Amino acid sequence: MTARALDALVRLCPPPSDPLPAVDWARAEHDLGTPLPADYKRLVEAYGDGVFDETLWLLVPGSAHADCDLHAQRAERDEILADLWEAGEKKPAALLEAGARVLPWAHEEGTGAFLYWLARPGQHPDEWTVLYNEGRGPMWEHHDTGCVDFLLAVLTGTAQTVYFGHLYEELQLTEHRFETAAETLGAAR
Repeated sequence: MTARALDALVRLCPPPSDPLPAVDWARAEHDLGTPLPADYKRLVEAYGDGVFDETLWLLVPGSAHADCDLHAQRAERDEILADLWEAGEKKPAALLEAGARVLPWAHEEGTGAFLYWLARPGQHPDEWTVLYNEGRGPMWEHHDTGCVDFLLAVLTGTAQTVYFGHLYEELQLTEHRFETAAETLGAAR
């Protein structure tokens, strides 16, 4: 990820103007058992928890809203995926490599779909790429890019994906919007 991708995202979809709660990255990474990608940290520091274009929810460590909390969603997704794979659903090919794992960083409104990082053994987190899982089915889509580059591509309509068509076909956005979790969901838990 280049700083230019985040700069382009900020120009395309302005972040909240109010100060955001600070994330204790050392604690978050300790609790997750892994460092996190630098582009994700900058994304969270710019936007916080919330939703892009009423579609993509950004997960943040320690969010006051369970649906946006990276830790809560990781635990839930780990359990759900383990149950699915134990029941016979096929793992995506990228996860057949010994030690490869996924970690969620966003989810799609109303679909059950999640965006994950594909963390491969020996990779630095800044090299993690994006896996999209449709959520209510077995389809996985791999994107050889980091989270900020992928998010920017989705919002600009340049992502090579079969998903997110409603952003262009139904919503037909002329400008992009980010709403904080507090604005969208109300008072925190």
